[in-house]
Amino acid sequence: MDYFALKLIHQSAVTLSISGFVARGAASLAGAAWVRGRLARTLPHLIDTVLLASAVALAWALRLNPLSTPWLGAKILGLLAYIGLGMVALKPTRPPALRAAAWVAALLAFAQIVATAITKSALGLLAF
Repeated sequence: MDYFALKLIHQSAVTLSISGFVARGAASLAGAAWVRGRLARTLPHLIDTVLLASAVALAWALRLNPLSTPWLGAKILGLLAYIGLGMVALKPTRPPALRAAAWVAALLAFAQIVATAITKSALGLLAF
């Protein structure tokens, strides 16, 4: 597959993933029942699988190694933070204040990941 097609798939999956996370997080904090439904629980995994597969394919196509490419390593660390914070934010058994704080922190982690991708700097948001 051509680089630009992979990049478009990756960017589209990023957009769908964050849109879904924002919607699920806000709805979960508001107590909406739909966030516990089957579609809301499975669709994000499908989107994130496409996102991860396209990320690996892009790194492979560009011959990028996260151990020798600081900005890519920073994106991976940011992703791990985003996943962990997102898990706390969407866990209904956690206290609402903790979930809200984790949701905001996850959104900041996402912004850091995007800034890192745009600037190709491990500093991400601090590089602007």
